Amino acid sequence: MIEPGPVIRVTTRHRGVPNVMTNGFNMMVRHATPRRAPPLIACTIGPWDHSYEALVETGECVVSVPTADMAATVVDIGNCSGADVDKFEEFDLTAVDGEKVQAPLVAECFANIECRVADTSLVAPYSLFLLEPVRAWTDPTQPAPRLFHHRGDGTFTLDGPTVDLQDRMTKWQYLL
Repeated sequence: MIEPGPVIRVTTRHRGVPNVMTNGFNMMVRHATPRRAPPLIACTIGPWDHSYEALVETGECVVSVPTADMAATVVDIGNCSGADVDKFEEFDLTAVDGEKVQAPLVAECFANIECRVADTSLVAPYSLFLLEPVRAWTDPTQPAPRLFHHRGDGTFTLDGPTVDLQDRMTKWQYLL
């Protein structure tokens, strides 16, 4: 009924080895505005995930946003562990160096957001990392990508048409 943000990939680099995981439980927590603190992204990543130790130890990752045409590969990535498989090699992904973090960007994704862990107070009780974006990249050849969202039961929904109601959204504009 209330689904999180789009399915994403989270990349890490641990002891020199890059890894990528699929994540369907994430959300924006806060917008970026000139008067307020930076934006925050929340992701559930637990000790059962191979990327967990890397994220705890390095305090950084990249949130990569794949498009709907990558859905089958993204699900396949989620069905194996980086402890057993080099996922970049296995799934023919291109790792690209970031500017602010050591974790790799995924060239095939529409967007890549370099992040640092901003808060770990919710990790122990909820496996919830709060991430602060420090650099964002988008693919200019994909001006209107369709993203996909996990419904929690192995099914997914795709983004539909955009509805522009910016002129009606008056209350939040004072934050800018």
